[in-house]
Amino acid sequence: MVRVMRVRLMTLVLLVLVAAATGYWLRPLLITPEPEPRTVTPRGSLAEDEQTTIAIFEAVSPSVVFISTTAEVVDPWTRMVFQTRKGTGSGFIWDREGHVVTNFHVIRGASKATIRLADGRAYAAVLVGASPEHDLAVLRINVPFDPPPPIPLGESANLKVGQKVFAIGNPFGLDHTLTTGIVSALDRSLAANGRTIDHLIQTDAAINPGNSGGPLLDSAGRLIGVNTAIYSPSGAYAGIGFAIPSDQVNAVVPELIAYGRVIRPWLGIGSDDRISALVRKRLGLEHGLLVLKTAHGSPAAEAGLLPARLAWDGSIVPGDILLELDGAPLDTVRDLERLLSKRHIGDAVVLRVWRDGQTRELEIVLANPQKRTMH
Repeated sequence: MVRVMRVRLMTLVLLVLVAAATGYWLRPLLITPEPEPRTVTPRGSLAEDEQTTIAIFEAVSPSVVFISTTAEVVDPWTRMVFQTRKGTGSGFIWDREGHVVTNFHVIRGASKATIRLADGRAYAAVLVGASPEHDLAVLRINVPFDPPPPIPLGESANLKVGQKVFAIGNPFGLDHTLTTGIVSALDRSLAANGRTIDHLIQTDAAINPGNSGGPLLDSAGRLIGVNTAIYSPSGAYAGIGFAIPSDQVNAVVPELIAYGRVIRPWLGIGSDDRISALVRKRLGLEHGLLVLKTAHGSPAAEAGLLPARLAWDGSIVPGDILLELDGAPLDTVRDLERLLSKRHIGDAVVLRVWRDGQTRELEIVLANPQKRTMH
C-alpha cells in the first residue's frame, strides 16, 4: 500500500513538474504584447560633400540624355531593308537650340538616333556635324516645351590632379547613373579606331559601356569633359577612364554646329617624316621638320618658306626646316598637326626655322584651307 502511494506521489510530482515546465514555455506566448517597429535613430544633417554630390546630380541630370541608335541592314536574298538596334550611349544638352553633344563613336554607322530625356520624352535626332578625329558629334532635337537647360561650361586648362569629378551617363543601359572619382592624370593620349586623341583627362570615376558621350563634371557642377573611353582588359570598368577636355569641346562643337565639320587652321606645307629624319641626321639637328612643298597662296608661301629641292645627282638640297612652333619642338607631321589642332583660323604662330646653318623666327597667321596647289 505504501509502495502504491509512493508511486502515485511520484507520478503527481512528475505531472506537476511537466505542467510547470509547459506553462513556463507557453507563458511568453500568452502574454507577449503586439510587436511594434523599432524606433528610428535620427540621422542628422547630411555631410557637406554628400550635399554637394546630391545638388550636382539634381541640377545636371535633367540635361543628360539617353541615346539609342539603329542601323539599316539589307537582306542579301530579298533585298529588303531592315532597321536593327545598333547601340546606346549618353549625351548632354549643349544649348537652348536643342543641340546635343555626344561621342562620334556612339553614332558611327547609325542610320537613326533617338534621344530620350530624363523625364521620359523621346525625340528623333538629326545629325548636325561630326569630328572623328576628336571623337565628337553634335545632334539636334526639337523639344516643343520645357526643354532641359544646358550644362554650365567649365575650364579644363586649370584642372589639377586629385580634384573631385562626377560622371553621369547610362552604363549598360542603366540611365542617369552617377559615379564619382578624381582627376587621375592630365594630357593623356589614346589610340582608338586608327586615330590618336590627345590631351585627354584620365579619371577613376567609374565609366562603362554606355557612359560614352556623357558629361564629366567638377565639384561646381560645370562641364569639364566628355567621357569617351576606358582602358580595361575585360571591357568593363577597371579604374581608368578618359574624357575629352571641355576646352577642346568648346573649340570643336561651335564649328560642328556652324559647318558640320572641323576646319583646321592652315599653314600650307608638305613634309615627310622619313625624309625629315634622314636630313636631320645628315645636318646634325636634334629635331626639325623638313619643308618639302608649300601651297600656292598659303600662309607658308606668303611668309617665304623655302621648300627643299632635288640636286642634279638626285640628292635632297634642304631649304627650310621647321624647328619649333610657339616654342614646341617639331619632329613629325603628327607633331605639327597636334599643335595646329589647338589653334584657330586667324591665330598668329611663331615658327623657328633653320636655313643654311642659321635660325630665324617668323610670325605666320593661320588661314582657312584653300585649294592646295603645291609647287
